[in-house]
Amino acid sequence: MKKDSEYQPMSNYKFKTTNIRGKQYVEVNERIKFFRQEEQYKNWSISTEFPLLTADEALCRCTISDRDGMVIAMGHAHEWKASSNVNKTSYVENCETSAVGRALAMLGIGIDASIASANEVESAIEQQQEKPAAKKPAAKKEPAPKDEPVDDILDKAIQYVKSATDKQKAFDKIIDKYGDQMTDTQKTRLFKFVG
Repeated sequence: MKKDSEYQPMSNYKFKTTNIRGKQYVEVNERIKFFRQEEQYKNWSISTEFPLLTADEALCRCTISDRDGMVIAMGHAHEWKASSNVNKTSYVENCETSAVGRALAMLGIGIDASIASANEVESAIEQQQEKPAAKKPAAKKEPAPKDEPVDDILDKAIQYVKSATDKQKAFDKIIDKYGDQMTDTQKTRLFKFVG
């Protein structure tokens, strides 16, 4: 078993970033290039699997293991085929790319500004812009109370908390940022994924 002191700190590598709405994000391909070229990750592996893959949605888990096969980081992503124009043909690929990007971020690669990659943020913005035209299959979605609108914030927040290692911290972060835009019922629904 490796001790933390046996892992080398990241080099002074300058990641290429993409400006999205005034904030810099690292693209997944930049994280992969760094991982593959750094000596400290030689003989490490990136593997993906799909615990859920249907004609309408995909859930991908990415695992990064060291040369001894010890799991060092994981990332998850979920995509709906109907969520955007790009996903109509590439929801599986987008899901896998996002999961790999998140796993590399959990390893500490390219996270100076954000865990989310430029690819994830661009996809989320596209989904928000296309939301009126895109419909998720009704059978797959938890029904909302009649007095509560289903919105992007709750859907994204649930996905974020589900994929977080520290679910309480993720919940607190969402409440700090979006709590004033959420109803008490939505906050309660989100909190169910913490415990």
